[in-house]
Formats: sequence, C-alpha cells, structure tokens
Amino acid sequence: MISYIEGKLVEIDPTYVIIDNGGIGYHVNISLLTYGQIKNLQNAHIFTHFHVKEDAQTLYGFFDQDEKKRFQQLISISGVGPSTGLMILSSLSPQELHSAIVNADVKTISGVKGIGQKTAQRIILELKDKMSKEELESGGPLLSLKKESSVKSEALAALVTLGISKAVAEKTLEKILKNAEEELGLEDLIKLALKRS
Repeated sequence: MISYIEGKLVEIDPTYVIIDNGGIGYHVNISLLTYGQIKNLQNAHIFTHFHVKEDAQTLYGFFDQDEKKRFQQLISISGVGPSTGLMILSSLSPQELHSAIVNADVKTISGVKGIGQKTAQRIILELKDKMSKEELESGGPLLSLKKESSVKSEALAALVTLGISKAVAEKTLEKILKNAEEELGLEDLIKLALKRS
C-alpha cells in the first residue's frame, strides 16, 4: 500500500524513526542496519512495508530494496513475525542472511536472539531454493561452489552430531574436499570423514 516515504527525519532512534512527509509524521519501525545508514541524515527516502493486524497497523522501513525484500521473505514464513524479521535483519546483513540460508548455516541464524533451532531450520528450508535461484539469476557464486559449501556444512553438522569434535571434523572435511578429484555427495563425504577422524 505505501511503498516508500520521503521526508524530514524528525526523530531517529535505533528501533524507529518519525519521518515528516507533507506535515504528517509517520512512525516507522526500522532495523539497526537501516539506523546505521540514516542516523546522520536530515532527510531520507525510506522503503516501507505496511503491516496490518486486527489490533494494529504498522509501518516497517528499510534504507534499501534488498533489505525490504529479505524482510518480506522472512515474514512470509510461519512463525516469523515482523518483530522477529527486524531482529534478524538487525543482527545479520542481507548478504550474511543470504549466505547463511544458501549454505544451510543453522548456527548463524539460530544465533539471533529469539530464534530457536527449529525456526532457523524452517527459514533455511523455505528460503533456500528462492535464494539459490536469485543467486543464479544475478550471476552470483557458481552453483558448484555453493553446493560444495552446503554439502560441507551439512556433513559437518552430521559429524558433530555423531560425536566428533567440530575442530577435528572441519579439518578432516577440508582435507577431503581439497584432495577430491570429483564432486562428492553428502553420504560419501560423511563416510570418508568417519574413516579419517
């Protein structure tokens, strides 16, 4: 409904801004990332997401379209509301979030305050394909490299679950991948690592 607001920043706080547009002061909730980019500005162009609930109508604002897009992807997931979405974007940049999702890095996402392991896994599960597709369309990192790091992180998680220390598992996986003559699948990688750990 409201795509952006441009105007004078009347009040700036790490969690919200009040922006004057045509004599109307809009209260817009923001992430720390957006705050860092606008804190020294007098006027700003804020991309917005208008969220309507039974008991509230709230504006969420972002310095750029990329952050807004990530926010909208996050809140499309069951169990991730706007406040949680802002918390994630205040803790991780859109690029860090993208990387964590594409590489199935549950630890990074669950490291955000208020995000449990199950929610982190759901975020990865629901957004991984979308973000991998975006990466291919934008000419991002090569699929094979992305796939390798994804397989590596999954193998690492499996090895740690099986009782191997993370440091040992990481070292072993790096050695195997460095010397591999062909692309290894997840099962092969885990089997080889178990033999060498």
